[in-house]
Amino acid sequence: MSDSRGRQASEQPPHDDDGDRRPGPPPEEPERRTGILMGRPFGVPIYVTPSWFVIAALITWVFGGQLDRVLPGLGATRYLVAFSFAVAFYGSVLVHELAHTLVALRYRLGVRRIQLQFFGGVSEIENEAETPWREFWLAFVGPLLSLLLGGLFYLAMQAVELSTVPGVLLTGLMVSNVVVAAFNLLPGLPLDGGRMLRAVVWAVTGRPMAGTVAAAWVGRGLAVAVLVGLPLISSARGVERTTTDTLVDAVLAAVLAAIIWNGAGASLRNARLKEALPGLRLRDLARRTVEVTADTPLGEAMRRAREAEAGAVVVIDGRGEPIGIVSEAQVRAVPEHRRPWIAAGALSRDLEAGLRLSADLTGEDLLRAVRTTPAGEYLVLEADGRVYGVAALTDIEQRLTAAVTGR
Repeated sequence: MSDSRGRQASEQPPHDDDGDRRPGPPPEEPERRTGILMGRPFGVPIYVTPSWFVIAALITWVFGGQLDRVLPGLGATRYLVAFSFAVAFYGSVLVHELAHTLVALRYRLGVRRIQLQFFGGVSEIENEAETPWREFWLAFVGPLLSLLLGGLFYLAMQAVELSTVPGVLLTGLMVSNVVVAAFNLLPGLPLDGGRMLRAVVWAVTGRPMAGTVAAAWVGRGLAVAVLVGLPLISSARGVERTTTDTLVDAVLAAVLAAIIWNGAGASLRNARLKEALPGLRLRDLARRTVEVTADTPLGEAMRRAREAEAGAVVVIDGRGEPIGIVSEAQVRAVPEHRRPWIAAGALSRDLEAGLRLSADLTGEDLLRAVRTTPAGEYLVLEADGRVYGVAALTDIEQRLTAAVTGR
């Protein structure tokens, strides 16, 4: 399984099976280390996360047990062979992700990183495809490469004896790549097949949102089918199974179903967010303010704010220039009876450059600005430098939450 995960304000869901797109294009930031750096093919860093070692150990244990039945003469060496299979299988997953990456780079969408983790791979694509055809191809190329790898392993199987270590490894890699391709082609978000379905509906209707809604609901149906169907299929194979085998199948089915369900939901939320972003205007979110000097008692500052029906207090210097914003969170922490004895300036945050925002900021530019300088409040200024108001981060978050949830 794999997952190509974007990080912009977009309804475009992640490739494959377990990711979500995060709202808003990221600000320029240092690269985050997300595991062990394995290399930078095409300039894209590849990380192996700690969770990969968990799944590698699980594959080694399960596959090693199966090898004992197929090649009983291996003894303890079977676990070394099984670990080799785990590494080779994730090499195939990496090829799958590199296919997504190359197409994304070809379309100049940008790729932040590739991660190999518990349930496959993650390609963090920074921007969304501009047309349905590009969206379709970007999604389809991963399963296509997995199918090609499966075919190559099948051809290699013809040159070896299947009852040998190379034969067993090649057979396992052939089957696993075909299964990965087939699973990811299922037509529901966040799988690659869901991306392809989204692209088709987008092309037919001309509305990306319609494609996302259709593919996300199919994805939720797939999650239910996986939760119920995988254990049933395993139990119907006619092979003698232990209680541990049944439990492992049920747990894996539940985890996989949860990943698909959550990924589909994230796709819908991001789609709604994208539609709402153009209407997110800082000017509409700014609160009325009152201005006080730093030595003004907090109680007095709050009284003036209530009289003016203002939602924020700005601290000014002797020349009337704003120098700080009184923190709403810190004010709440001060009991009413102590407020007359605390200066408003003691609860204010100095106005560094990132806390001064233009009243004309909207949408993605607004999200980028607040992520660049995290704070509880921001001073909102007109183009000529006059104070327009104060924007509280909680107000921005509430507006976005309402847009995403439809409430």
